[in-house]
Amino acid sequence: MTLIGLDHEVVEGATWEHDPEVLERVRRVNPMVQIPTVVLPSGEILTESGAILVWLADNHPEARLAPPVGHPLRGQFLRWMTFIPASIYSMFWVRDVPSRLAGPDPEAGERVKRATAERIADCWRMMDEQIAPAGDYLLGDAPSVLDLYVTVVSRWGPGRNRFYREAPKMTPIVKRVDADPRLKAFWADRFPFEPGWER
Repeated sequence: MTLIGLDHEVVEGATWEHDPEVLERVRRVNPMVQIPTVVLPSGEILTESGAILVWLADNHPEARLAPPVGHPLRGQFLRWMTFIPASIYSMFWVRDVPSRLAGPDPEAGERVKRATAERIADCWRMMDEQIAPAGDYLLGDAPSVLDLYVTVVSRWGPGRNRFYREAPKMTPIVKRVDADPRLKAFWADRFPFEPGWER
């Protein structure tokens, strides 16, 4: 939305803090009680981060944040925009609350956290081995929502330093997105570069 220049309002909804008021506020717009959730001016609800990003890019082609339908890179764009939530983002549902699968045993929970960290690292490695950056960014000489998605998700566990080791081809691209001056205020507000953030 920042790169598009789209007027929007952010409503905080940290569902992981289990605040009943926050949960109810999110539930009113998304019965799954998940974020991100986008409410369009029409009242239509969009959920699922990958779908939201693709929708924004496709509905604002002037921003050039995705290859259009018919473009030679459209297939690879959709492939990786689906791979990230299906194979990587989904691991955080388990990783953030290991007891969802491991039960109440703390040792089992720690094993699940280690296993999901390894799975996430494996996925970044597989993506890096198969993707062929087409310029300064993954799909050309300008950033796309795919670059933004990789940059944000690569900051989560097992951490950006591990990402750098597993994904050397994508490393300069995420660093380029980190340094994009148009996103400086966004990063400072949402994902500040505090000491040790790369872990």
